Amino acid sequence: MAENNDEERGRYRKVDMEHPDAPIGESTQTNLLPMDDFSDDFSDDSSPPTPRFMQDQSSFKFLKWVPVPIRRFCRSAVRWAQGPDPPHIYTITPFLPMIQELPIRLLDQYIPKRRHRIALLISYYFCWILTFSLVLRESTFATEIEGWGAPGNIGCGNTYWVPGNRCGLNGNDCRPFSGSGFAFRCPANCASVMVLNPRAVGAQEIIYKPFVIGGPSEDSTPIYRGDSFICGAAIHAGIIDNAKGGCGVVTLVGEHGNYPSTKRHGIESVGFDATFPSSFSFHTATSCEAKDARWSLLFVSLTYTILLSLFTTSPGLFFSNIFTGLFAHVGLASDPPGHSSMAGLVSNILGKFLPAAFCAFVMYRYMGVRRALTNLTAQIEKTTLWLGGCWVGALSNYTFEWIPIQRLNAHDIKQQPGAKLALALIVVFLALIVIKQVFFFQREGRLIRYLGIYGIFIGAILLSLLLPGLSLRIHHYILALLLLPGTSMQTRPALVYQGILIGLFINGIARWGFDSVLQTPAALQGDAPNYSALPKISPPTIQLGKDVSRISFSWLSPPEPFDGISVLVNDVERFRGYTDEGFASDKRFVWRRDPKKDEPEYFRFAYMQGSQSWDYTRAGIWERNGSWTEMLPGPSKIKSRELDDAVLLTI
Repeated sequence: MAENNDEERGRYRKVDMEHPDAPIGESTQTNLLPMDDFSDDFSDDSSPPTPRFMQDQSSFKFLKWVPVPIRRFCRSAVRWAQGPDPPHIYTITPFLPMIQELPIRLLDQYIPKRRHRIALLISYYFCWILTFSLVLRESTFATEIEGWGAPGNIGCGNTYWVPGNRCGLNGNDCRPFSGSGFAFRCPANCASVMVLNPRAVGAQEIIYKPFVIGGPSEDSTPIYRGDSFICGAAIHAGIIDNAKGGCGVVTLVGEHGNYPSTKRHGIESVGFDATFPSSFSFHTATSCEAKDARWSLLFVSLTYTILLSLFTTSPGLFFSNIFTGLFAHVGLASDPPGHSSMAGLVSNILGKFLPAAFCAFVMYRYMGVRRALTNLTAQIEKTTLWLGGCWVGALSNYTFEWIPIQRLNAHDIKQQPGAKLALALIVVFLALIVIKQVFFFQREGRLIRYLGIYGIFIGAILLSLLLPGLSLRIHHYILALLLLPGTSMQTRPALVYQGILIGLFINGIARWGFDSVLQTPAALQGDAPNYSALPKISPPTIQLGKDVSRISFSWLSPPEPFDGISVLVNDVERFRGYTDEGFASDKRFVWRRDPKKDEPEYFRFAYMQGSQSWDYTRAGIWERNGSWTEMLPGPSKIKSRELDDAVLLTI
């Protein structure tokens, strides 16, 4: 038996002692490649056998320049990427199936007929919509304030005074400065609204914080500068609650100076030690009741979506209902876009929902949602992992608020404290998730196809970066669409990832809409500096007197294409002159102040081009003692970014 061992084992015969380039023997070839069906065709072939090194290289005859070890590594990598045969398709086996499948058994036992289930579902829709509508309607009411009437809705970024020179010379376009007021109502969560690019206040530049200047000092009445966010100031003063919103009465109190910096109710105000012509305060003796219903509506929406998830087995029915319900909740309750009336808000949300519904169909049918939810009987795990993740993404204005990245673009990441570290940690976390998902796709035999899909995505992104005059911006919904195909499997981690991405898509579209992926630099710039030319100001002439002190400035004529000069004093435009008005290079701007005023004054200069002011210089300071502190090099941006819900209030 031992002598015939080689013949019996065939292809397992050792050939280690042979020369590497020796031809493969006939018996070995026969055992390696079954040729029984073709023996007749090759029986008369008397040509010598092909050397082994030529056989190894036949598949790479067009890539002879590639080293053999690299070719073998590539073959091994391709074989690994193709996955096992047959592929291992992942499915979730429920923990405690008797408990998780209990809702399904209850439906089968008590409502077995299809028409009864349809009637129950319609009744469920009716109760859901009715409950949501009633709670939402209650939130539109506010008690009237005696002498002021019903409060008017304002946005978190509303102000009396707009920055820069948009209030005109001496602020005349933003009058009156005192003697008027109105009853207002603010939504919840206004403390999170902040300026996203530097905004000048005296010699300071404020960024990534609520724009609230002033407040109470030593138990005095809180007074705020006219360009402060009214709702942020009301939270700081304790008039309304950030979590619930509220209403009150605000009145203009005219010129004020020496605004203190204080921290109250989670907002740290900005100090300003000079005079400003417009200020406001709040009435504390009035009573008003108005509540933002977003938390009550959250309870309603959570209850109905959880029940629907537990008792629904159809993946299409589950996804379409959850998508619609969360879209309505985000748009009408948790993160509504700016609006002046409920009818306008409903119209806004309906206009966004129709294209979003088409995207939802594509995501369900072609981007892996249906694959992840089909035949999933782990009802509690589906509710906890997928639906829970979806709520986390849909409420990203709360759940991800702690991450110090406001906008995902290079400019913001460079200037926001902590953004680089946060982005690095996010990239590492995503890389770990990708590695794990790659393993799952390899086991299911779908890795090569999805590598091709993401290769197309990466190519499109790189191509977008090369387009002249356009910048790529990754929005909420774009991030969700890019990553969603990578969750198209039925594993517990994939359910969580997919739910979060669907929620991010809902939040991005319901709040901001389908903003463009490719935007011009001007659209992305907002209120960031233009880095335009700055006026060259000669050292000022200062005259100190007992009754009045003077400081005078001169400058060279503006170069082309500029045709004028704008001067801000204490953040208010006090001079605007144009070359066609006849002023020459020796034109002077003279500012006077009372020596009894123990406060500094801040001067900024900018070129004008028609009615548009360009970058202002940083502040030069006329100190209390009469000395002059030169302005630092570079621009300070005064012009404000127009918040979606920020408008100038005129009474």
